[in-house]
Amino acid sequence: MKDLEIDPEFAERSVNEGFSGGEKKRHEILQLSLLRPKIAILDETDSGLDVDALRIVAEGVNRYMADSAGTGDGVGVLLITHYTRILRYIHPDRVHVFSGGRIVESGGPELADELESNGYVRFGVPTALV
Repeated sequence: MKDLEIDPEFAERSVNEGFSGGEKKRHEILQLSLLRPKIAILDETDSGLDVDALRIVAEGVNRYMADSAGTGDGVGVLLITHYTRILRYIHPDRVHVFSGGRIVESGGPELADELESNGYVRFGVPTALV
């Protein structure tokens, strides 16, 4: 809770009771850290976060991946987003563009940079950047 800058009094509340959007996102990452799944699907984790909350949440995801790598457990994280701003903090191994329920393009982190510069126009209506 300290790493995610969550007030300890939140531990006394029911899950998500009276939480703001940013607090809910931080608690999702806390749950990730506690439950330690082998595969995590993070759907629009950056949605509605201000710059400080975005940094804190991203650091939590990075810490989870680093801790898992350090123990040899190996985890997979599928991060779904429509915007590249979270990728300033979380550096993907692979980037996939989904459109119409299909992967229409795959590449390395440079694909995210291209999307930031040129948008999704050449892919049709996007559903997500992963």
